[in-house]
Amino acid sequence: MKVLFVAAEAAPFIRTGGLGDVVGALPAALVKSKIDARVILPLYADIPESYRNKMVFMGSVNVPLGWRNQYAGLFTLEHNKVIYYFIDNEFYFKKKGLYGYFDDGERFAFFSKAVLEVLPLMDFYPNVIQVNDWQTALLPTYLDAYFRNVEGFENIKTILAIHNIEFQGNIDKYCILNVFGLPRHMFNVVEYKGDANMLKAGIESANKVVTVSPTYAQEILNPYFAYGLSDILEARKYKLCGILNGIDTDLYNPLQDKSLFQSFSVKSIARRKKNKKGLQSMLGLPESDKPLIGMITRLTAQKGIDLLFAVSREIMDLDIQMVVLGTGDWKYENGINELNSYYPTKFRGIINFSAGLASQIYAGTDMFLMPSKFEPCGLSQMIAMRYGSIPIVRETGGLKDSVTPYNPEEKTGNGFTFKTFNAYDMLDAVKRAVGTYFNKADWNTVVTNAMNLDMSWKKSAETYISIYEELTSKD
Repeated sequence: MKVLFVAAEAAPFIRTGGLGDVVGALPAALVKSKIDARVILPLYADIPESYRNKMVFMGSVNVPLGWRNQYAGLFTLEHNKVIYYFIDNEFYFKKKGLYGYFDDGERFAFFSKAVLEVLPLMDFYPNVIQVNDWQTALLPTYLDAYFRNVEGFENIKTILAIHNIEFQGNIDKYCILNVFGLPRHMFNVVEYKGDANMLKAGIESANKVVTVSPTYAQEILNPYFAYGLSDILEARKYKLCGILNGIDTDLYNPLQDKSLFQSFSVKSIARRKKNKKGLQSMLGLPESDKPLIGMITRLTAQKGIDLLFAVSREIMDLDIQMVVLGTGDWKYENGINELNSYYPTKFRGIINFSAGLASQIYAGTDMFLMPSKFEPCGLSQMIAMRYGSIPIVRETGGLKDSVTPYNPEEKTGNGFTFKTFNAYDMLDAVKRAVGTYFNKADWNTVVTNAMNLDMSWKKSAETYISIYEELTSKD
């Protein structure tokens, strides 16, 4: 089985969030299962020189895109037993960062078509091409429009993975013919509600549409979660399914993480206490056995920061400590700074991000709060459990699929949950977690349950393989 992942980002080369983590980890898990999984990315200027210096040039092609003919160079390297390819075009990709430019639609349309044009240079004709989010969602449409009768392309199947449906690649419909260079008979595939919608094109053209958790696959059929695409998804729900992401358990390993004050594992949970003391000391909080709640998040409305602000006084009255790490909207950053002023001995908000500090928070906090309005999958709650910090989450998307409410009678479950996007429902979950914390026998049970949970990519990879086999068996 040969699978090519096409994405706008992938760890460790360049990433901005969960998409980069997934594309960095899933192919490696598939390779361990004897799948020939490879990855192709844009060759951004921000990819570190340490990787660029290892790349080997494979050749170049010209990519017709509308009225233009654009150069596309192809480079390759192997990392973590996965072969990676990179599309070079300085006009499109020699820019700071990944996204946010006026021509993003054209940039990623070029990348999507260039991937198909360079397959002969790679001498790699995959059984399945898996594209990710709007940036690469035009590839299945290009495949149908221009390549289906080309030798080697006839039986390629396509999967579109939706990591966050909020972002769809909406631009002026003028671009469909003149910028994307698609034939007129494909116009209706891309056009939606008067605009070009790149994600919609992928939903229409791909053989399968996958979301990053089973619950999210159901949620996006509801207009509340679908950001305008519920009718398209409802009509195509026969090709829709959800597969819960995993995490890289080698990367996120409290027994080997050099950032921690003290390494530990589920077999040595008592050693974890040194991380709490070290975190409190570093942040200038009083060293105490009070419950310490952490958040590592983008400071945006999606992440439920409004709920925190609505009941911050009630949470602080519980005699707890709290630390928040993240950046985002200025109004939320200001709100976090105000909490720093109001509760100098209880609250620390750090408007920044550091991977090392994040690890210290995962390992040093007792609980981890994620009150998201929606969360396609979420990785932070999985990392928190891996490090023994018990998640308090809203039952949405991947949070619902990965966190099971603790049942004190049956001693089952790995966290605390609430259903509605309501500040007082969240507060109730926090109170339940804090109450359980002071029953040490129950607390040790829930921590052990969380740390024993298998959050690796193994199960997810097996599910993807079954989908690949199902798609290719239809030829």
